[in-house]
Amino acid sequence: MNYRPIAFLTGLLLCGLAFAMLLPAVVDLAAGRSNWLTFVSSSGLTLFVGVGLAVSCWQGRGFKISVRETFVLTSVSWAALAAFAALPFVFADLNLSYTDGYFEAMYGLTTTGSTVIVGLDFATPGLLLWRALLQWIGGVGIVVTAIAVLPALGVGGMQLFRAEALEQNEKVLPRATQIATGIGSLYLGGTILVFLGYWAVGMDAFDAMCHAMTTIATGGYANYDASFAVYTGVGVPLVAVCGMCLGALPFVAYLKAIRVSPRLAARDPQIRGFFIMTFVFVTFVMLARDWTAVQSLPHFFAESAFNVVSIMTGTGYATGDFEAWGAFATPTFLLLMFVGGCAGSTTCAIKVFRFQVLFAAAQSTLRRLA
Repeated sequence: MNYRPIAFLTGLLLCGLAFAMLLPAVVDLAAGRSNWLTFVSSSGLTLFVGVGLAVSCWQGRGFKISVRETFVLTSVSWAALAAFAALPFVFADLNLSYTDGYFEAMYGLTTTGSTVIVGLDFATPGLLLWRALLQWIGGVGIVVTAIAVLPALGVGGMQLFRAEALEQNEKVLPRATQIATGIGSLYLGGTILVFLGYWAVGMDAFDAMCHAMTTIATGGYANYDASFAVYTGVGVPLVAVCGMCLGALPFVAYLKAIRVSPRLAARDPQIRGFFIMTFVFVTFVMLARDWTAVQSLPHFFAESAFNVVSIMTGTGYATGDFEAWGAFATPTFLLLMFVGGCAGSTTCAIKVFRFQVLFAAAQSTLRRLA
């Protein structure tokens, strides 16, 4: 195995991470917070290591990378990026150990959404933006960036595309760079669309920007300890539901719909299966809840749909303690955690199409037995 291209490409990704750290530094500097020095020093250290790896392992020409090396690169890059993304959490005045900082960074980059930080209501805007950026980058940002950069360095990007388990192997566009550009544009456009939706229903611009990034990435980091419970009304939960569904659909299907026909996305069995499962579980949860405590039907529907979609897509937003909804809610949400969204989306878990394949195989077996 040739480790030089692995170290070289990991160094490039670290350089990109170092430049991303400057964004929250600018935000904290504009807000008059001293934490901007934390991000600048973390960026400098990350850039030093990244440039050192890239320069020392550059071969002066394009190089080939095998499938085996691509899988190693994928694993190493996630571990290395989380190791340096943890530095702002450790250096800031959060009293976090490096273990806790690494936990926060890894759960951000993998869009898992668990957090060890308490007191988010009083955190600096730079730290809140950094948490949102980590999830936004981790959604599809890392693989899209790598695919866009690799061909220019003489490395095939399609192998990394498949190693990242985007799982839609058919090529909508002839080149990996074009696929990366298309997916990146859609990802950015979806983020802007969700931002405008949050802003329109009453969120301030900063909260709308942070939550838009974590919503489209189905990550779940919120700017407050109470998550979405701080927002009243039905507007914010409904925009969140639309944003999470937007991130839960395959981005390749978006490309097909734009380049060929919107009917292709409507006919996709995986997309239809996702919305059918969502409708069924939202209906079941609403019927199982206590209707005597209903304030209004729109609020009741928005709260139920928000929590079902949040759990099903692995986002992790919450509007309250759903264990108080009755005995049906807790086991239902436990099962929903394993479902996820569509293959090729930003969601986690098993994915809808695998359940469809399992159901088709079981159906075929039963027919043969009959």
